[in-house]
Amino acid sequence: MDEKTDKENPVDTALIESLTVRKGHVRHHRLSWYYAPSFLLLWLALFYAIVFPLYYRLPDRVTLSEKSLHPGEFVAEQAQKYLHTYDRIGPKVTGSYANEVTTVEFLVNETEKIRAEMRSDLYEFEIDVQSPTGGYVFNDMVNMYQGIHNVIVKLSSKSSASESYLLLNSHFDSKPGSPGSGDDGTMVVVMLEVLRQMSISATPFEHPIVFLFNGAEENPLQGSHGFITQHKWAANCKAFINLEVGGSGGRDLLFQSGPNNPWLMKYYRQHAKHPFATTMAEEIFQSGILPSDSDFRIFRDFGYIPGLDIAQVENGYVYHTAFDTYEAVPGRSIQNSGNNVLALVRAYSNASELNGTESDDGHAVFFDFLGLFFVYYTETTGIVMNCLVGVISLVLVGCSLWRMTRQSEKVSIAQISIWFLIILGLHVVGFLLCICLPLLMAVIFDAGSRSLTYFANKWLMFGLFVCPAVIGLVLPLTLYYTLKPNDKLSHPYLLQLSLHAHLVVQALLALILTAMGLRSQYLCLISMIFYGGALLINLASTLHDRGYFWALIVLCLQVLPFSYFCYLFYMFLVIFIPVLGRNGANSNPDLIVALLCGVCVFFALGYAAQLINMLRWPKLILLGLGVVTFIFCMIAVSGVGFPYRAKTNVMRANCLHTRRIIYEFDGSVSRDDSGYYFDYQDRRSFDPLQDSELDLTGLEPVANYCDDYVMCGVPCFYYSWCKWRFWDGWLPRKTAVNMPGELTLEFLGKTVLESGTVARFEFELSGPPHMNVFVQPVGTAKVEDWSFVRKMLDEPEEFQPPYQIFFSYGTDSTPLKFSIDMEKSDGRFDEPTLELAAVGHWVSYDYERDSEAKEFVAAFPNYVHVMEWPSIFKRYVF
Repeated sequence: MDEKTDKENPVDTALIESLTVRKGHVRHHRLSWYYAPSFLLLWLALFYAIVFPLYYRLPDRVTLSEKSLHPGEFVAEQAQKYLHTYDRIGPKVTGSYANEVTTVEFLVNETEKIRAEMRSDLYEFEIDVQSPTGGYVFNDMVNMYQGIHNVIVKLSSKSSASESYLLLNSHFDSKPGSPGSGDDGTMVVVMLEVLRQMSISATPFEHPIVFLFNGAEENPLQGSHGFITQHKWAANCKAFINLEVGGSGGRDLLFQSGPNNPWLMKYYRQHAKHPFATTMAEEIFQSGILPSDSDFRIFRDFGYIPGLDIAQVENGYVYHTAFDTYEAVPGRSIQNSGNNVLALVRAYSNASELNGTESDDGHAVFFDFLGLFFVYYTETTGIVMNCLVGVISLVLVGCSLWRMTRQSEKVSIAQISIWFLIILGLHVVGFLLCICLPLLMAVIFDAGSRSLTYFANKWLMFGLFVCPAVIGLVLPLTLYYTLKPNDKLSHPYLLQLSLHAHLVVQALLALILTAMGLRSQYLCLISMIFYGGALLINLASTLHDRGYFWALIVLCLQVLPFSYFCYLFYMFLVIFIPVLGRNGANSNPDLIVALLCGVCVFFALGYAAQLINMLRWPKLILLGLGVVTFIFCMIAVSGVGFPYRAKTNVMRANCLHTRRIIYEFDGSVSRDDSGYYFDYQDRRSFDPLQDSELDLTGLEPVANYCDDYVMCGVPCFYYSWCKWRFWDGWLPRKTAVNMPGELTLEFLGKTVLESGTVARFEFELSGPPHMNVFVQPVGTAKVEDWSFVRKMLDEPEEFQPPYQIFFSYGTDSTPLKFSIDMEKSDGRFDEPTLELAAVGHWVSYDYERDSEAKEFVAAFPNYVHVMEWPSIFKRYVF
């Protein structure tokens, strides 16, 4: 390069000088600080250029006019026709006419049409409408049902004598006020179209397929329990696919598998058209962090069969709201799910493993890579790989330290080892700050009643949580390099030590997670493989010793892991953010989002972020990130940060217009009042509504009544509501709520048993399709036995009073008869022994609301979705 060119390209010259090396001495030139914006924006550009389009990639919809061009393929437009009819039925609450009659008729009619289209020379087609009755313990309550409905179809090949069935499940009921077109209408119509395609196929399959359309999943999970414990085909079901929706649209995520039987993953890898899955989602879901469950649990725990749990997870904002409509469900999402499910059904219905001839134990580690391909291996293989890669990583770090000693003058291996240990310790501090600074931001915003500011504007998370995480990760080593410069070891070598420290931390983390039995340690494995590969290339090519040239290899090999980790954690944010808007008032939702952002930065930018120290004035760069955080904070506390938007990002409010009647031991009524019982879904309760026209004068905590009445004197619906009751609200109402029906608890009598210390209390309960019984012993009395499922009494360490019994029915309104045996050591049953509450819920729109309640609900702002119904609470003492 001549002098003229050199002067015309000062930037290129600076870059070349910064990478210049000669034996025994490395120039300490760093890139100018103004390269920092380009360096940081590079990663943001990669996110939008690679991660974003791959995450939202969906197949084109197959229309009815094109189906002849796509023989044997799923036809999304046909499924949409089913969905349109399903949507127009309206909300489908268990016990309502819409659910128990209209929707059942719709499913029977559509399956009969499919039967008429079937290849009758190849297949047999059976339809059964089941009406089961049963009960079991679900979380903290006894969950009982009576006369609910399931529509079940069995499709089998005439040429096969197999008695091993594949089960395919979705549910057709919905939450109150929601048409349920996403949850779970989308999967209902996917199943209908899969049934049609399988019945017209010219290629028979080996194992019969049972299509279960269950009618009481939201109650929760009653329909699937009724099938798997009682139906004639249940015992033959050897594997299942459960289909759910956690929002409306998007790709379908495989988020649970097994238990054991990794062969299920093998088939998913081979046959799923659009893989989207991660072991991490399975472990998070099964940890109970998400306030939801699926029929997967029932088939696993009561049917003892392995399977897959698959759900669409996009747009969780409309989940369980009036906005979960036909119009909100994209046709391409239906096509995506249909392609996957049809391919999997064809594969599993021909799987030899379904015969149970192979013993295949152990969990699987599985994940898709940017939706491009699917990776699966057994848990045992994962343990071996983690240990092997971890050891190789440590060996490579040792080789690197040895090379530095050979290439540096008057530096011993002991000195480099000490410096490396110092850097390693500071990097651990950086890792902790990477997690803790976003968490601190979450605590500060929550303390100022500003949680969920990102609810409608996810981009706010970048400044609120991502930038603090980057600052925390890099800050300790930046201060070390600038405040305590090392003249004996070149800066490029020092910078490599910081990246080596990240590798060692991940190796140790992988070993710890492996020892804990967590399969999500595959994240560490991915990260170690790519950086270990870069280190191996740099050592082999001598770029390791040539200034900053090694950084080019590291950056190139960080593109793929960066893309994957952003893709993975973006998925979790898409799932979690809408969920956190309904996670209750007793926990700070920002903590979860902050933790996800911090962990994402650690994995996605753990190596690349340290290269900030390759630039001049790195402290100024971190200060700039701090300024970005401050700007975003100011935006977040402005109107932009208000969480809710009408129709698209709604606030949720559960409002039961309630009458409560309190009976004392002598039969007298000590309280007869009415009010609105609020089960808060928002962290800030109703604080966001203070400036609205809604009159909340007199609103008080439900906790005020907890010492006086069983279950705090409120008609909490089921276990999650009752669990959160201490944070709920009660707004007195001057006029009595008009109940649209009667709730009757008849005391049939008391019998002292032979022992003299136990008395049996017998009752009969009748009322609306959803009822509760709350049981609280008085004084020294305790529940010795009852006519319900005994599990809660047999495990007193896990279940404590007050006990909740939840009872619902479909079309069979026969009163519930039950007995409770109370034990008292003194045998005195002529005094208060048992406090019992009977609760009735008129949930569906088959029942009229009174005019005052309608006016009150209508006064909520348009950005609030209110789930409401009349309820009555009657407390007795026996």
